[in-house]
Amino acid sequence: MKILILGIGNVMFSDEGIGVHLCHLLEEKYEFYSDKHSLDFIDGGTLAQRLIPIISQYDYLLVFDCVDANDGKIGDVYFFDFENIPDSISFQGSAHEVEMLQTLNMMDMVGDRPPTKIIGIIPEVVSITTLSMSEAVKKGSELMEKIFLKHIKELGFRCKIKKDIDIQSVADKACAKYR
Repeated sequence: MKILILGIGNVMFSDEGIGVHLCHLLEEKYEFYSDKHSLDFIDGGTLAQRLIPIISQYDYLLVFDCVDANDGKIGDVYFFDFENIPDSISFQGSAHEVEMLQTLNMMDMVGDRPPTKIIGIIPEVVSITTLSMSEAVKKGSELMEKIFLKHIKELGFRCKIKKDIDIQSVADKACAKYR
């Protein structure tokens, strides 16, 4: 099975970039092994519909992104199947959410969307141009990482740490070109 790990977000808007930063963190921090499956990490930024040709090449999709949830609070983490989006999730947590939701729905219409899981977090700062993430989202990213590692092991992967690195270091490195 070909698995895609897709980080979504705009790194120029603080917490909005968490999906991209977490995708880079996992790729840098761990080595993943499987006798049956392959794993690719892609920084999807805010490309939305332009990602369709890429996503459609995979058998399974896991998305890291910001979400919004009724009665949720900043830093809350959600893990769900795209087929069964919880009623509390509204996908209004960032500037691009509707586009990504529409992209996945468009893929459904033509039968190109692979089975999809989403690990999302409620952001604090998404509309101010700043390269620093909020403390609540940095803390929540640790839970997102744990959920991912547990799930990827359930899919048949083994992993080992290859580099001790944290989310802020990854974000700082990714944003260095904008400073």
